[in-house]
Amino acid sequence: MPQPDGTRKRKTVYGSTWEECDEKRQELVRRDRQGIPTPSRSAKLSEWLPYWLEEYIRPNRKRTTYVKYEMHVRLYLVPLLGSRRLESLTTTNVRHMISKVTAQSSAATAKEAHRVLRTAITAACRDELISRNVVQLVPAPRVEPRELRPWSIDETLTFLEAARTDRLYTAFVLAIALGLRRGEILGLQWRDVDLDRRTLTVRTTLNRGGNALYLDTTKNRRSRVIPIPRMCVAPLRWHRMQQAERRAAAGVDWHTSDHVFTTRSGRPIEPRTSTARSSGFRNPRTCRRCASTTHGMAARPCSSRPASRPGPSWRSSVTRIAVTMNVYTHVSDDHRREAMSHMDRLLKRRR
Repeated sequence: MPQPDGTRKRKTVYGSTWEECDEKRQELVRRDRQGIPTPSRSAKLSEWLPYWLEEYIRPNRKRTTYVKYEMHVRLYLVPLLGSRRLESLTTTNVRHMISKVTAQSSAATAKEAHRVLRTAITAACRDELISRNVVQLVPAPRVEPRELRPWSIDETLTFLEAARTDRLYTAFVLAIALGLRRGEILGLQWRDVDLDRRTLTVRTTLNRGGNALYLDTTKNRRSRVIPIPRMCVAPLRWHRMQQAERRAAAGVDWHTSDHVFTTRSGRPIEPRTSTARSSGFRNPRTCRRCASTTHGMAARPCSSRPASRPGPSWRSSVTRIAVTMNVYTHVSDDHRREAMSHMDRLLKRRR
């Protein structure tokens, strides 16, 4: 039989009956005549999965994807399925893995592990190492969506008041007003902030990969320009002035970078510690969710409407008025700024 490396080797098949063995023999003859490689001995998953990560995922996918896939391979797939060979992997093995991961972690983690395994086995099928992907025959575990309740305007104002003394107050203002992701805020550079024109360009995101922090492109690999509401301008100016004072006080100990948000020594801020400790709100993603409330209310007086479905989708937890208007319609900067001005009035500081 032809091998993936171009050589030929004898292939042996087994079966419980003569008919089963003959059926497998005929399939091998068919593959041989078509020139399809048939490995005489398939690799174990403990061999294939690391190889797949290095040769398929690392060169072609974002670093965050590689880190996430590597974690699932190391913690779940290799320990539970590493001794199985590609051609002997069965649906029972996959179901057993899902049950184990669900019990060990959660259904959401098991669903992600299932997706990683399915992608890896699909690559093996494309390389003609095996003829079918048994993982596709096993449905992923069902995950009940979490109920997300965005903050009301009063709750948002309460949070902003409580967080005014926090060193990341400006970051929380940007998260609420613009709906930026945590990594996008921490990866923001001063060169991308134009306070005179009141625009902000989102180009990079700060992530942790293993033992190092690194800058990467945004989730969709594209930059976007967002108009800045007036409520963000003063905090940004004040933050830049405070950062300059800390830089002068640190002297040669200051770590030079263009990051808007840094530690006291000028280094990028660890994403996992960027929470509002003084305000009592521990989940930084909540700031981004509450942006849906303010954006939905701010958009109502604006004459422009997105081309996507109106109603609840416009106020969903992942909607950002600047992004939606940029992507789905050709809306002028004047209309975007009009919506932002309504947001300014909604989120102005209470007296």
